[in-house]
Amino acid sequence: MTAYDAIVLAGGAAKRLGGADKPGLRVGGRALLDRVLAVCADAGSTVVVGGRRPTVRPVTWTREVPQGGGPLAALDAGVRHTDAEKVLVLSADLPFLGESTVRSLLAAAEPDTHEGALCTDEDGRDQPLVAVYRTEPLRRELGLLATEHGGLAGLPLRLLTTELDLARVQAGPLASFDCDTWEDIAAARARIREHGTVLDEWITAVKNELGIELDVDTGVLLDLARDAAHGVARPAAPLTTFLVGYAAAMASSGKSPEAAAEAVAEASRKAVALALRWEEETAAGSGSGTP
Repeated sequence: MTAYDAIVLAGGAAKRLGGADKPGLRVGGRALLDRVLAVCADAGSTVVVGGRRPTVRPVTWTREVPQGGGPLAALDAGVRHTDAEKVLVLSADLPFLGESTVRSLLAAAEPDTHEGALCTDEDGRDQPLVAVYRTEPLRRELGLLATEHGGLAGLPLRLLTTELDLARVQAGPLASFDCDTWEDIAAARARIREHGTVLDEWITAVKNELGIELDVDTGVLLDLARDAAHGVARPAAPLTTFLVGYAAAMASSGKSPEAAAEAVAEASRKAVALALRWEEETAAGSGSGTP
């Protein structure tokens, strides 16, 4: 991954949310701000422009001057705390932004012919708060705008983006979905509970809550739970998966996340084989299986 710093804009009055603390609102059990911080975890440094609050990982805090001065003032405050050649700029209300979009933006901003890259939505509209900017051109234009207008407070973002040579990245339909209203929050909460996404969302939320950085084959664990429930007894499913996790932790203590993932897989294989042996004995005992 290309080296970069991240700036997350987490201020604003949230007027359409009745002044609610928007970055702290939860979607899928996780604060919106934490969801955004998770997709830029490999940033060299992360600056959050807004009021201090508990976060899933350490960040640098700052505030725009004046407070409530708008996105350009916030961006100027954030970039003062960065030193990488490129900065990822995100708003704090993007529940579905993924790491793949971040990688695409960083890659698009790589050529020297561009001064950055931003997302465009399905309707072709630019999303300047889902973007990567080269730091020096960004500082240059912010300085010029401040001189020209006597400050940055209240200025629209388009004054910045029209002056920079930016590549456009067409991301997925939900990459730039932001939560400006209670209807948006409700739609986001409903979407992550859809059948095709709820399991991944839940596993990610649990890992974040427990501070676990481990990628495992969830299909293997689901198969194990099924076999334990069917071949032994229904309550065996959660207890067996717990014991597999405990055994994997013991076997991989002090080792890499990759070793831990392999330990989970190995423990799962052993437990599945045991559950299948139980099932065979049950079938044999009823006269319908092999002796």
